[in-house]
Amino acid sequence: MPTCRRKRVVLTQPSESLLKSLKTNLDRDVFYLQQTGEIFETYEAYAARMSFYRLKQFQCEVTGKSGLDYFQALASERSEAETLHSRFSEPLKPAILKAVQFQVVGRLDHLVESVYERFKDRYFKGERVLIDLSGIKYYGQVHTVYPPKYSTDVAARDANKPDAEGVEQGAPRPIDDEEPHQIHDDLKTPVKEVNARDDPFLYYYWVLLTDLERDKSDKSKASKPTDGSEMVGSLMEVQCGRMSRDRLSFSKSILRRFIRDCVDRDAAVASPWTVKPAIAQKYGVISSMTEDTRINVEAIKKGEHDKRKKVWEDKDGPPNKKHKKMTPAQEEKAKAAAHKRDREAQEKLDQQRLAREEAERIAAEKKKKKPIRYPTEDLDVRLMDKDLKAGMKLKRPVPTSYALPFNHHPGSFESFLMSWNFLVVYGQPLHLSPFTLDEFEHAIKHADLDMPCSLLAEVHSTLIYNLRTVPFARHSAVLSLLQRKDQLRAEGLEDEEYFGVNTDQLSAAMSDTGNNWERVPLRHSEGREGWEEALIGCLKDHATRGNFPRMREILTKLLFAPDPNEAPEPQAPSPSSSRGPSPESTPTPQRLSVTSTPRERYINLPVHDRIAILSFMVNLAISSKAIHQHMESCEEQLTALRKEKIEVNRTNKQYLEEMNTLMGETKEGLVDEDVKMDDPSDMSDVPASENGSDSGKSKKGASKSKALRQKAQLQAHSKQREAARAKQASVKQAVAEHRRLDEEVNKLERRLEAIEREFRKLLGGVRVKPMGKDRFYNRIWWFDGLGSGNLVGSGGATQYGAGRIFIQGPSEFDLELMMRRTDDEVSVQVRRLEEEGQEGMLGPSDWAVYSDIEELEEFIAWLNPKGHRELALKQAVSKWWIHISAGIRRRMQDLSVHAKLPEARRSTRTKAAPDITREAYMMWTNRRAINAT
Repeated sequence: MPTCRRKRVVLTQPSESLLKSLKTNLDRDVFYLQQTGEIFETYEAYAARMSFYRLKQFQCEVTGKSGLDYFQALASERSEAETLHSRFSEPLKPAILKAVQFQVVGRLDHLVESVYERFKDRYFKGERVLIDLSGIKYYGQVHTVYPPKYSTDVAARDANKPDAEGVEQGAPRPIDDEEPHQIHDDLKTPVKEVNARDDPFLYYYWVLLTDLERDKSDKSKASKPTDGSEMVGSLMEVQCGRMSRDRLSFSKSILRRFIRDCVDRDAAVASPWTVKPAIAQKYGVISSMTEDTRINVEAIKKGEHDKRKKVWEDKDGPPNKKHKKMTPAQEEKAKAAAHKRDREAQEKLDQQRLAREEAERIAAEKKKKKPIRYPTEDLDVRLMDKDLKAGMKLKRPVPTSYALPFNHHPGSFESFLMSWNFLVVYGQPLHLSPFTLDEFEHAIKHADLDMPCSLLAEVHSTLIYNLRTVPFARHSAVLSLLQRKDQLRAEGLEDEEYFGVNTDQLSAAMSDTGNNWERVPLRHSEGREGWEEALIGCLKDHATRGNFPRMREILTKLLFAPDPNEAPEPQAPSPSSSRGPSPESTPTPQRLSVTSTPRERYINLPVHDRIAILSFMVNLAISSKAIHQHMESCEEQLTALRKEKIEVNRTNKQYLEEMNTLMGETKEGLVDEDVKMDDPSDMSDVPASENGSDSGKSKKGASKSKALRQKAQLQAHSKQREAARAKQASVKQAVAEHRRLDEEVNKLERRLEAIEREFRKLLGGVRVKPMGKDRFYNRIWWFDGLGSGNLVGSGGATQYGAGRIFIQGPSEFDLELMMRRTDDEVSVQVRRLEEEGQEGMLGPSDWAVYSDIEELEEFIAWLNPKGHRELALKQAVSKWWIHISAGIRRRMQDLSVHAKLPEARRSTRTKAAPDITREAYMMWTNRRAINAT
């Protein structure tokens, strides 16, 4: 049986309710697992069991192979069992199984050892054996077995020969009715005692030699042995000393596998080994215990239980002994002694408990006193007085939430930011030039029908083109509305109305608008004319009440207008710089009763509805083929950049090593130039003669020697000058080479910076993740330089997308993780109030922003590098600080310039409306546009 986690798999039995129901209803449908024969009442139970059998966690009990499913393990066991039973000696099987039946042996190994010792020298009729005759081995088959009573009677053995006189061929013989080796008693019986009753060395065997054993090293089939072949076919009388079995048919390992496959036992203590019923019936093994066997097994079980009971009693105390009946005085004395023992035991337990508590207290104090290794968990770091004196800030600078666009409507800012990031990151496959977050904000707020916004038209058109490649269901929005109407009707309710428009009116208006949206050309040269109607068609075929809950409300506002005869509601003044009423502040009328066109109505659509449309389209566009191909391309380019970065770093390291070597040579050359050379005029003269007056010969010799010394010294100085000039030239060459390598290193460093920027761009096309988290798991986002956006423009000019650092509150999981901390002296909530402030605490869906350099610098100074998260965040911000600060400054400059432009253009005589055509979002041009036909 296959095993799972070292336990045999038990087949599922039918439930009692199923068995009872089948008695009354024979036609009931059930689920049958053919491989195991199991029956299940429900498909869920059948599928769960089949899934369990398909897990790769089963093990073949015979071979020990693991990592199989149930059916593979079962097939392996069956294959091995067939091989085993075909190899194992068939006449030996009944004898071994009879010996094993009802044996009480703890381990299977001990059982195998006992069986092997019992039967290794005992052979049975029909067995295939090996006979050793003077060093030559023959294969033979046991023809007749003579028990020990025939060991001294040669004539009786000869009388039973097949070719003996008076014996007919095939006729029954008395020897055939005698069963040999009647030793099926307890295997724990000593070997000497068993051999005394049934000595295997007193048995004689008539063996028919069938073949000569071949040399296993000789694999040639053609070569036949010649020595001893004349004995093949003869009948010989031998004893067990000359006989043996083939190791492939009988060994301890083969015997172990055979017994394990044929027997089983219960899990209870001292349970006997029993032969499986089917195998016992096949080989004639008794399956029911005799009375003597049962008594013997029960005695063994009782002895084992008593032994275990004694062990446990010895652990608890001395064994209880039977005492004689005590007098009342003795009983009182015994009770007092027992009470004293209980009291002493309780005191001992109390002392142990106090000692354990004291040890725990000391360990906790040591743990507190143990110095903390930084960096560690951020919430475990608390500012000390010395940290505050060193200038570290306790409270984080409060980020602003009111400066976020559209943040007054829940969820609108996050959808707005996500849509902008998608459009900028995937600008290349969408054929859309990058634009800033401020430009996108003003475009969303644009509400002038006479002056179309190119940015709005391009964004919607490119998404419409992209969604043409995404599978859709024709008229899915209409079908969804009609299903809702039928559902309300089935519940006995009336049809819903939005702004006075019912389902039939809205369906009729939708059926006449945007029917050919997937084929209509939206040309860039024509200002994407007709994109509003194509938008209705796109929503009509892609949206449903399930994936776009606000679909009906938005479509109603786009297809219906208020009755001009009705008095409009008062409007608040618009804060937007755009001409005309702002959709952010214009309230929608309660009734929309006049059919209108999407082009006229989109201008009056509130900004949160515009953002909802863009967010829905962006979520659909993520699954388009163009976006997926772009992601795969980014992955390939990232792999190439990683390889290039490794190569550039390797080259840079090599250049730096060469520069260090050249620097050492240059220093040695400069030291040599500082050494002062000897002056040839400093040569010492020859000392005067002690006699005062030299002869002419001695004077001549002295002058000659002096001339020779001067000449040698001049030659040495000449060589020194030549060596110095050569050294100086070498130093100049080394300096020039050092300068060249320095330039190469600068080029490589600039290339590494470009690789980092390119890596950030490509990584944004695969996945966008925050720069890091602070101690309270607030997520820090910086969106510049991702995808098609650039950090550095042509000529090194600074470019930005958002030009700000955004902070998002902790996720639900992180917030729950913080709230679970109970070991802190100060709770996380109190710490957040203390270090973030009430106005600075952000929830999971809350956002805030740092728009000023000074605020951001204060925030970076607040980060504590002793914590894991804030250390990683601080390193990430420091890595990109040049570009972050440059983008923020550039955005502040652009905002100040655009704020001054209306003042500069304002006339002193007339108060004309501001010219929005000079606004940045109106001057934006899509340089990547493709004029599709």
